[in-house]
Amino acid sequence: MAKPKTLYSCTECGGLAPKWQGQCPHCGVWNTLVETIAATAPARFESVAGARSSVTPLASVKARATSRIPTGLEEFDRVLGGGLVPGGVILLGGDPGIGKSTLLLQAGAALGAAHRTLYVTGEESAEQIALRAHRLGLVNAPIELLAEVQLEAIVAAINATSPEIVVIDSVQTIYTEALASAPGSVAQVRECAAQLTRLAKQRGVIVLFVGHVTKEGAIAGPRVLEHIVDTVLYFEGDTHSSFRLVRAIKNRFGASNELGVFAMTERGLRGVANPSALFLSQHGESVAGSAVVATLEGSRPLLVEIQALVDPVQGGMPKRLSVGLDPQRLSLLLAVLHRHGGVETGGYDVFVNAVGGVRINEPAADLAILLAVHSSLKGRPLPAKTLVFGEVGLAGEVRPVQRGQERIREAAKLGFTQVLIPTLNKPRQAIDNVKVVTADRIDKALAILRD
Repeated sequence: MAKPKTLYSCTECGGLAPKWQGQCPHCGVWNTLVETIAATAPARFESVAGARSSVTPLASVKARATSRIPTGLEEFDRVLGGGLVPGGVILLGGDPGIGKSTLLLQAGAALGAAHRTLYVTGEESAEQIALRAHRLGLVNAPIELLAEVQLEAIVAAINATSPEIVVIDSVQTIYTEALASAPGSVAQVRECAAQLTRLAKQRGVIVLFVGHVTKEGAIAGPRVLEHIVDTVLYFEGDTHSSFRLVRAIKNRFGASNELGVFAMTERGLRGVANPSALFLSQHGESVAGSAVVATLEGSRPLLVEIQALVDPVQGGMPKRLSVGLDPQRLSLLLAVLHRHGGVETGGYDVFVNAVGGVRINEPAADLAILLAVHSSLKGRPLPAKTLVFGEVGLAGEVRPVQRGQERIREAAKLGFTQVLIPTLNKPRQAIDNVKVVTADRIDKALAILRD
């Protein structure tokens, strides 16, 4: 069979060039040519194309409830939306050494008892996988291994063994003979992922990709890789800490932004049943500059401690630094604190941190940030066992947030006896052992420190 002819297409205008060059000859934009296959090779997807589709009215399509396959890891199932879906394609990205291969090996070991599982390793040998399995206590795990990086050989193995679940570790190591570029290049990653995804949809095979990340933390390769898969998961956490977070960025079969919490142990990853305890204060008594916020991660209320340190400027411009929070929003909130709360921070360095390495993106943490900053500045702690949440507007108002009652109930389960919340989030019925304090303006919320 003749090797398909390769061309170079422009990502801006779509024009073709017979060879790579720095500037597109059609639109003149620089560094936009990527390797592709000429249209004269229409059969490259023939082996996985399946039957042709026809136009069908929406009303005549009968929706079927798809049964999910649990992975044996409760926190992983939570992030996936309840388990794996036949024909689903999952992309798991994360820093090197964070535990991606460990997580998928543990999940594969649990799945292999009832579902034929094929683990394709391109970065490690079969002996290295066996050593990891021995360390995790999975020596007798019913998993089939394939040490291969050529796409055509992997597809042939899938067709020959008919597995229900395939793990590709990692997609950046796979290459196809149809392209001349090196493994890990944009063209190779895009082509291999597309063919394996099409194979998964045709045969109903579950495919789990491991993806490399760039130094900025994004999954390496073309953005199309995240578009063609069904679920995108990010493995987060400090390599110096034992705790790991798996976050769903995209999920066609469940809620996005779900969060799973794991602890890395000598026997592998273990789910954390009560993750709020990881991010709460370990102080023996109340301290200034600390506030606890109830944030939402997908469908899960999560309690996180916000710590602030306000210190006089030691020469030069005042610093504004936040870890786990949006630094631009911190500057905005300090301006609101000055204008509507009467608290001046222009002569102070302000440092804010979300404890435990968690990242908070929702505005429900606004009120907790301001109270923590005010507490540190005045040297007065918030009342013990107090939870805070609420969005702060530029006009100084405290705005309600969604699912406030669930946040309060999560706080009650962990022993909090008082909550400071927006007025419009006040529950209609009293919650046992919880005192509800409401505020509709930032100055009223700050008064809690003076009571």
